[in-house]
Amino acid sequence: MVKESLDRRELQFQFAKRYFEEFISQRLHLQPYLKPQETPLLLLDLEGIKRRYKEIELYMPNFRIYYAVKANDHTSVIKALSEKGSGFEVASLEELKKVLSLKVEPERIISSNPVKSEEFIDYAYSVHVNRFAVDSFTEVEKIAKVAKRARVYVRLVVPNEGSDWPLSKKFGVDVDTAIDILEYAREKGLVPYGITFHVGSQCNNYRNWFIAIRKSAELWEKAKRRGFRLQMLNMGGGIPVKYTYEALRIEDIAYYIKGLLQKFFPNPPHELQIEPGRGIVGDQGIMITRIIGKAKRNDENWLYVDTGVFNGLAEALGGIRYPFYIDREGELKEWTIGGVSCDSMDVIAKMVALPEPEVGDHLYILSAGAYTTVYASNFNGFPMPKVLCL
Repeated sequence: MVKESLDRRELQFQFAKRYFEEFISQRLHLQPYLKPQETPLLLLDLEGIKRRYKEIELYMPNFRIYYAVKANDHTSVIKALSEKGSGFEVASLEELKKVLSLKVEPERIISSNPVKSEEFIDYAYSVHVNRFAVDSFTEVEKIAKVAKRARVYVRLVVPNEGSDWPLSKKFGVDVDTAIDILEYAREKGLVPYGITFHVGSQCNNYRNWFIAIRKSAELWEKAKRRGFRLQMLNMGGGIPVKYTYEALRIEDIAYYIKGLLQKFFPNPPHELQIEPGRGIVGDQGIMITRIIGKAKRNDENWLYVDTGVFNGLAEALGGIRYPFYIDREGELKEWTIGGVSCDSMDVIAKMVALPEPEVGDHLYILSAGAYTTVYASNFNGFPMPKVLCL
């Protein structure tokens, strides 16, 4: 049992060490910034973000990419992707205004948030953003009131098993309800435009795509029999990135999806869309934090760092387990990593294998490019991480 525990620690730490060393060796321009005086700091590789976008574009050439702004809304990220021709998926008024302020054309913007304020819909439509997701009759009524002739696409509920961050409990409807919503939209003067789904963020389960595309095809055929001429299939996000394990590769996901489309859609939709967020920026960032305290409590080793779940690492409260690396050698111990705030909920990770650190050491949190700073607050008066895009 002791040997198994030691082996597990060694495997975990060596995985994180290799990941860190490979990441930096491929991004030498980041090296001078690895020991910042001010922490916490999120280091983002803009060239890596652009490469990842082009990689998805290469393997999914028939898809229009709409970057999910919620994953990381930093101005430099949006600019970099806009230069590559990306579209953008926005969920709120502030996201929309930010994207528009960077000279992104309205026809490159969609909104797949199924529940939007009337003010957002009204403003979006006034600036010629006219494609909206729906999953309720209430949403159809709101859109019809202020955005007549807008194009709407209905969100299906699909399995999220095997996804580290499930999304299906809050959004989506079954096939029969979806048909009724499309019918209601048509009656209200809107344009039934297509179908969307989300297999769950950080999806490592091929079966989710299988069921989602099969259900979409079922809805597509039922809609056709009811006289609808749907144009678009939007597959949402879900493309995973490396954390403490190797994730599914984009080329394998793309190949699998291509086969499913050939099987279930012999006459393919006029438009295919995908909304990667984490899949573009997730593994292109490192959060650099500093150890500010150590303790031993009931045989449990604790480290305290100057960021936390309220300052950018909120996903640690859910299903995301980050890789941690420290530039030290020595016997590996298991640590619980506590955040900077006074809240007892502020625990970033448990059973993290690291050599004994000292207060003041830098701790590197890998794959921190997505859903970190966008979640951050100044809770307890502690600063949000600064962002450096290189």
